[in-house]
Amino acid sequence: MLKRKRLITLFLGIIFLIGFLLTNFIQQNYVVPIAMYHSVNPNAISENRLEVSVKAFERQMCFLKRYHYNVIPLEELATLIKDNKKIPPRTLSITLDDGYKDNYIFAFPILKKYNLPATIFFIINEVGRSDRLSWDEIKSMQDSGIITFGSHTLGSEPLVNINSEEELKKQIFESKRILEEKLERKVDIFSYPSGAFNAKIRQLVIDAGYKSAVATNPGRKYPDDDIFALKRLRISSPCNNLFVFWIETSGFYTFIKEHRDDE
Repeated sequence: MLKRKRLITLFLGIIFLIGFLLTNFIQQNYVVPIAMYHSVNPNAISENRLEVSVKAFERQMCFLKRYHYNVIPLEELATLIKDNKKIPPRTLSITLDDGYKDNYIFAFPILKKYNLPATIFFIINEVGRSDRLSWDEIKSMQDSGIITFGSHTLGSEPLVNINSEEELKKQIFESKRILEEKLERKVDIFSYPSGAFNAKIRQLVIDAGYKSAVATNPGRKYPDDDIFALKRLRISSPCNNLFVFWIETSGFYTFIKEHRDDE
């Protein structure tokens, strides 16, 4: 009888230890997913990682709504992370880069349909191009209350390719000034072109007065709570499969990707 009690105690102890270790692992490796889209169009090519089809985008937004994801504006998420506040389960933010016109034609109506907020980062010098957003479209989306805009610099050149500090400052500081003038509101979020940056660029973004910045996948050397190196997940054709989309938006895909890339 005594031996049996010891075995039960040992078994319960092992279960408790496994539970403790699993909980600790989850807490340490969970990263609130920030979905990164680019073009949303009916003629999306699966080989193009910057495109998703309209059908896939709607299925994904419907999935988030149906399964009660806590989709919040990126600015709100950055504030929660900065203040070290508890973030509810299944929290997620949606971003779209570059300012494609199809964001207005196709993505915007779907986001309105499901009442899901999103942030769009656009390249200022490309506004008004035939395949890019116009200022009227940008203002219309902003007036809806569900779309927030951030800077993706003046041009499309990755900042890490620019050697001149004067030009770097122009891309970072001037884009903020122009956006705030055009949108008549504070612009607090920045997106590094191509997701690439270094310590100098990161500091210039801070000096310009932005409150947070998003990258793509800066790697394990940047902590998950660095609000000027927020890690995002590129949503592309594999996520047409909702199981894959669920995995990528689970909060653990960043951990999987970073360890896979290090191999």
